[in-house]
Amino acid sequence: MSERVPHPPLAGLYGITPDGLATPALLAAVAAVLAGGCRWLQYRNKTAAPALRRRQAESLAALCRARGAGLIINDDAELALAVGAAGVHLGREDGGLAAARRLLGPGAVIGASCYQDFERARQAVAEGASYVAFGAVYPSPTKPGAARASLDLFERARRELPVPACAIGGITLDNVAPVIRAGARLVAVISDLFHAGTPAAMTARAAAHQRLFEDLS
Repeated sequence: MSERVPHPPLAGLYGITPDGLATPALLAAVAAVLAGGCRWLQYRNKTAAPALRRRQAESLAALCRARGAGLIINDDAELALAVGAAGVHLGREDGGLAAARRLLGPGAVIGASCYQDFERARQAVAEGASYVAFGAVYPSPTKPGAARASLDLFERARRELPVPACAIGGITLDNVAPVIRAGARLVAVISDLFHAGTPAAMTARAAAHQRLFEDLS
């Protein structure tokens, strides 16, 4: 088990890795995004075998530690513990939040997918969530069939919940401003970062997202 290090504040751009990248391409893309100022990364790879997921997660954990970023593992609290990640993100089928909190300890970051359901978010906080995620905010190429989450959820979360709200789903530089103004404290981005083209383009895209967040929040 790797030692977990202190993580940055839960705010700003939150990059989520796309499925299926070979390890060298994945590490190069993540390094580029972190160079642009992204301080939160979620490792998500639904298609990889467990051994590959472990190797990639270990490499990403080392890279994030070196760059002062926080690494979140999608779906797998045990993998998060094993590689010393900052924490885990769990959906409705990924196990209980309270069990993840017991496993990872009080200092871990635990995110919860709450879809379009504010009461689910309230319950997630009661069970130990560090942040709650609502989405899809916009039509998403990653989950094209996902139902939409309204911006009212972020306004309500800002007023009523003691943890940050994360926005996810189809977010780009062109449409993110209303999401930030509504109260999202984390803005999860996949395609608009990792499909930007060259590493230099990914760095520029991440920097633009982070500047916009800082300007509007």
